[in-house]
This record gives sequence, C-alpha cells and structure tokens, in this order.
Amino acid sequence: MDTPQNTALTRALTELPGPLPVRGVIHIVIPHTDRFTVVGNHLAQHAGLSTVAVGLAVRIQSLPQGTEIGIKALAARLPEGEKLIAAALRELEAHGYLRRAVTNLPNGRIVTRTVFCNQPMALLRTRVVAQRPAPPQTPPPVQDPAPESPAPEGAAAPQAPALPDVQQEQEQDHAPEAPAPQDHAPFVALVPPPTAPRQPSPPLPQPRELTAELDRAATALLSDLRRHAHQLVLSENDIRRLAPAVAAWLERDTHPDTIRHTLTNDLPQPLRHPAKLLKHRLTVLLPPPLPGADDLAAPARPRIAVTPFQTCDGCERAFRAPTPGHCRDCRNAHSPAQAAAA
Repeated sequence: MDTPQNTALTRALTELPGPLPVRGVIHIVIPHTDRFTVVGNHLAQHAGLSTVAVGLAVRIQSLPQGTEIGIKALAARLPEGEKLIAAALRELEAHGYLRRAVTNLPNGRIVTRTVFCNQPMALLRTRVVAQRPAPPQTPPPVQDPAPESPAPEGAAAPQAPALPDVQQEQEQDHAPEAPAPQDHAPFVALVPPPTAPRQPSPPLPQPRELTAELDRAATALLSDLRRHAHQLVLSENDIRRLAPAVAAWLERDTHPDTIRHTLTNDLPQPLRHPAKLLKHRLTVLLPPPLPGADDLAAPARPRIAVTPFQTCDGCERAFRAPTPGHCRDCRNAHSPAQAAAA
C-alpha cells in the first residue's frame, strides 16, 4: 500500500496568487473566526527579547483576565522550568511589557499584582483626551426688525453683528486644548542579551589545611545527602570535587546539620544539575569564621590620668600637683621675698 499523504497543503500552495518565492518561508494565511489573539510585530520580532520571552508573552496575552501568571503557576502548566520562566519574566519586565506592583487591599492584606501591556511603547505617546461637548446655547428671542430707510447709493453694505463677548469666552473655554509635549525616557534593558560575555564564576572555597579527618567527614556528608533529598545523587567525581568546599565549612566550626540543611533546603523542581547547585550554595553561602574570645570581649575604656591632691608645705592647703610642695599662692608670695634677699 502507498503511504497516505496529506494533499491539503499542496492544494493550498497552488491556490496562492502571484509567483511564489524561490527560498524562504511561504505563508498560507487563513483568517481566524474565533479563539485567536492579536500579537504585534514589535513583540514577535523584538530584537532584544529571547524566543522564550516572546513565547511566554504570547501565552500570557492569550490567558483570560485574572489568571495566575506567577513563576510557580506558569511552571506547573509549561514544560519550561522555574529558572527559565523567571528569566523570561525579567526580560519582559525590563522592556516594559510586564510590571509587578504591590497593592494594599481594603482588608489590610498586601498583594502583588502583575500587569501586562501588549503595547508598552504606545503608553509613551501623547494621548488626547476627548473633551466634553459644549452645552447648547439658547438663541436670543427674535425681534421684529424696525423699518429701514433705503440706503443711499454707494454706501457700504452692513456687516454681520459680532458675537457677544460672553459667548466668545464660552466658545474659547470649551475649545479643545492641544496637549503639552511630554518627555519620557526610553526603556532601558536590565537583562543582558544572550550574546553578552558571562562573568567567571567564583572558585570553590578551600580549607587552610585539608587533613584526612576533614576530607573523610566532608565526603561522608556529601554521600549522605541523597538520604535527605533524593534529587541530590552525586557521582564520585562530583563528591571528590566538592569535598574541599565542605571541608572549608567544617574548618570554620559549622555544624554538619547546618551544612546539610543549607544544601537540601528549598530545592528547585525539577533539579537538573545537583552538582552545580551544591557548588553555587557552597560558594555563595560560605559563613565567616567564628570570632575568638578576644574579638567578643568588650573594648577597654581609655584610662584618664588624674592629678593627685597634695598638701601645701606652707599653708597646709590641699591642691592638685604631681609632686609635693607649695601651692600657687605660697609660690607667688615666696618669689618677691627671694628676689629682695638676693
């Protein structure tokens, strides 16, 4: 039997008007009558957005009002992981398509509302607000014209009476005003493009001295992680590479339960690269060394030198001086007498 083939596409190509291009894509456009979403080329052909961000924006536009579009809600419906969805949402937020705003509800709760705009650049254009129509003017009562005498030949033709000043002011008040030009700063992309050079990752922490006891304890802790989190199954090479970092934690007097909780708490779902995740956490979350007893001691207060009291040898009055002797009055009284004797 011959292989069944769908000839509908071939038949549709023959019905296209005009000559077909030799290369490139050929569009067969069938108008939608229901269940469709209008997407602008500014989004579909955006040069600064990744393909994942563009696809996620189209998916968000097709959702009904009030649908949850958080990271976990989207990851539950899409094949992409939370990390990829979070990066795409940050791209859309950087280019103005998405905005997260914190709102206070009347009952006191604080919620985060996500607003999506299908044309963010249209918000920057000056929009003219329609003015309310002016109320109809009541025409004045028509009076019978007085008999006019025939105008002499050569006289100028009578001009139409001017509108009253009040009516002119009302017309000026209701006339639409031209909107004032507004200066808006363009959106600045906060997410680097995929072709931007990546920053080198920091190296794994190393202990000051990798003893046999530290290496054995670190290897046992890494091998035991799969008992507490089944996703953290490491190979022998991964354990050998990560053991010095765990030894650096142990060298800083970190309890093994604390290290285990740090490495297994709040794991992403699904976890594709457990060794890379452990390397990141061991590097970024490394605690500082514990302070010594001298560091925790209260700083000594500066000692203030106090001049002691002395008893004057002449008048026996107390005065402050570093050594015994006479007070200032006695020294002043003895100075003229000594000068006269000399």
